[in-house]
Amino acid sequence: MKDKSTIFLDKRIISLLKKAKEHKRQTYNELLENALKLYLRMKKRDQYNKFLHEIQKPKMKELWDNKEDEIWNKV
Repeated sequence: MKDKSTIFLDKRIISLLKKAKEHKRQTYNELLENALKLYLRMKKRDQYNKFLHEIQKPKMKELWDNKEDEIWNKV
């Protein structure tokens, strides 16, 4: 019994959990575990995307901030 716990949830959250079940006998524990795994994967992917964006900034600035483009904007 040491690896179990009781948590209090708003009835609104319980209602959302019921709607999110993939099958009738799916437990809230399984549902929350799947949701948290998905959330963590998305969070990790977002961190990777932010990293890529940051390392691309200098090159993008070089490509976009040049005299040739400024001339074409005035034509």
